[in-house]
Amino acid sequence: MNQGALSPQPRGPLRDELGAAKYRHEAIAAIMRISFDKGLQVMAHRRERAPFAGKWALPSGPLEVDETIEQSIRRHIGVPVNFMEQLSTHSALDRDPFDRTIATAHVGLVAWDELSDASFVDLDQDWAFDHGEIVAEAVARLRGKLSYTNIAFALCPEEFTLAELARAYESVLGYPVAVSNLQRVLKRRGQLELTGNLSRPGRAGGRPAKQFRFVRRELVVTDPFAAFAPAAAGLAEN
Repeated sequence: MNQGALSPQPRGPLRDELGAAKYRHEAIAAIMRISFDKGLQVMAHRRERAPFAGKWALPSGPLEVDETIEQSIRRHIGVPVNFMEQLSTHSALDRDPFDRTIATAHVGLVAWDELSDASFVDLDQDWAFDHGEIVAEAVARLRGKLSYTNIAFALCPEEFTLAELARAYESVLGYPVAVSNLQRVLKRRGQLELTGNLSRPGRAGGRPAKQFRFVRRELVVTDPFAAFAPAAAGLAEN
């Protein structure tokens, strides 16, 4: 039986005794990070009850009367994030078979070295409700903002190598990114600066790499007319 199609209990009344509309307002979070082994991932859990038992769901829950939507999301995810903004509102009449539910989704980002004990999964899952649509919207938003803002700071730790940064861009954009081109673009935009530190040698040895950091660890528009696009060189700026 498709647990998303049928409700095991009748819906509650859509209006109160005075005729005012009754519905739940739900806050949903698409919290994303980079895994160098698996690419871009999102925080999720497997539902244990109907509807959609056994399917994957994003962190979510009802908005209380004494909190903002962002406060509600932070309460439901229970972990700090480096960046978060409102993504979309979902109001399809049948999005929740149990009750009339309006949902406001946010996208959030954490660094690749944070929340190692949290549950992050690959993007291609059997999603409950309309959460797959929300994940797709979050990816599109992140890809777009990489072109004209410094949003990559939220995916990175305080210090990183250019090779690590390029891998993070590749994970989000879905195509190869040349380190030299990425460095040229971001340094011209004033996003990166050297820390004076070197990375630890890897297992294979080799020369330690220079460590960089973002000049600002808050969202700023760095080039409102720019767009990254795949090219033979790895990363082109149009």
